[in-house]
Amino acid sequence: MDVLSEVLRVVRLEGALFFNGEFSAPWCISEPRSTAIVPYLSPQAGHLILYHFLTEGRAYARLPEGRVEELTAGDIVVFPHGDAHLLGNGAPEEPLDAVQMFAKNLTQGLKFARFGGGGEITKFVCGFMTCEPRLSEVLLAGLPKILKVHVANEPSGQWLENSIRFSVGEEDGSDAGSGLVLARLSELLFVETLRRYINSLPPDQTGWLAGARDPIIGQALALLHKEPAHPWTVANLARRIGLSRTRFAERFRHFLGESPIAYLAQWRLKLGAEILQSTEDSVAEVAAAVGYGSEAAFNRAFKREFDCPPAQFRRQRHASTQQSQAG
Repeated sequence: MDVLSEVLRVVRLEGALFFNGEFSAPWCISEPRSTAIVPYLSPQAGHLILYHFLTEGRAYARLPEGRVEELTAGDIVVFPHGDAHLLGNGAPEEPLDAVQMFAKNLTQGLKFARFGGGGEITKFVCGFMTCEPRLSEVLLAGLPKILKVHVANEPSGQWLENSIRFSVGEEDGSDAGSGLVLARLSELLFVETLRRYINSLPPDQTGWLAGARDPIIGQALALLHKEPAHPWTVANLARRIGLSRTRFAERFRHFLGESPIAYLAQWRLKLGAEILQSTEDSVAEVAAAVGYGSEAAFNRAFKREFDCPPAQFRRQRHASTQQSQAG
């Protein structure tokens, strides 16, 4: 899915494996919202996505409102929106706070942790992904609060599982580059999970994820994300993908609920906001980079979307970042 690659390329996806556990039943831990774990894992993270990958045994993952996913070895369970959740096996008297119990582990990398009542063994590795929150909205908005995928039933998933088992088993912090290897494995595991989830969507599903899977709309989305500054029209997009203008426009609206040009306009403004935050490029340079013919046109569109002009937006974000770093 080329469009998935294009979106992931610009959302600054970064990952790491941070916890290696062997728990014995009965046990239950309570994980807070990911924002509470950010200071331990990635203080500068825009958005933090948590996941747990079972390598042995079984467990359950439960959301506060009651939804439960039963997990077995080879399953990965992801919390795309950072929701609080329970993870356990068996029925202990009450869940224990994961941060309070394992705060030291969170700052020591993949140090092995054992815990539990002495019964059935569950082994798992926990990881996280960080991404730029505004640009990742197109991707995350279509994902449920809890997402389970069995990754070990295809060759690519088996390779990932074996690689993670080996790397976690060898991890003691002494090998040069080991952290980078684990980070890349974390990112690969997350991307593989997304790919599996998108391919599993029902045939009649609509939305961005379903559009990314569709051979026509996926191609159009990939072009828009790869070349956002190009002077796209519905007509030249339709020509590039080999469909009539009318059929293409109807198909795009069926999946995305809006026209290709309206979608592109929103994406350009999200890109512009990210560039303003992450670079010192002038407003005119940012405007040109995201496809606006004039700085004035970019200013007007940006103010409509963010309730302030680009220069003010940049000052406010820089001030907010400095305050958080000082705190």
